Amino acid sequence: MKTKVWVAVICALLAVCVGLSLPMFLGNEPAARARILSDGEVVRTVLLDIDTEFTVPAPGGGHNVVTVRGGAIAVTDATCPDHYCMHRGFCDGGSSIVCLPNKLVIEFLGEQEVDFVVE
Repeated sequence: MKTKVWVAVICALLAVCVGLSLPMFLGNEPAARARILSDGEVVRTVLLDIDTEFTVPAPGGGHNVVTVRGGAIAVTDATCPDHYCMHRGFCDGGSSIVCLPNKLVIEFLGEQEVDFVVE
């Protein structure tokens, strides 16, 4: 009788583990927009389906070149010493792109949401 209980407990734990890890295997849905912040201030919000390139000046005098192409966004040039932000490459969602030396953060946003409607 004890064996059946342990088998049921192990099966239940396995089902919970599979259910919690399923989103990791399926991947993230691509984001529709990205918000670019410099030193904590919003510089601009861009649609990822419109190709563009622009430079974001850094507070300390450097800069980051941000490129949107093919539904993804990347830092394609930066004056920071480590270039970790550039090594991320083109991303279409998931975790943010961060350049700590230049205080740049690129956050991914989902579909545009309506805050309220005025009639």
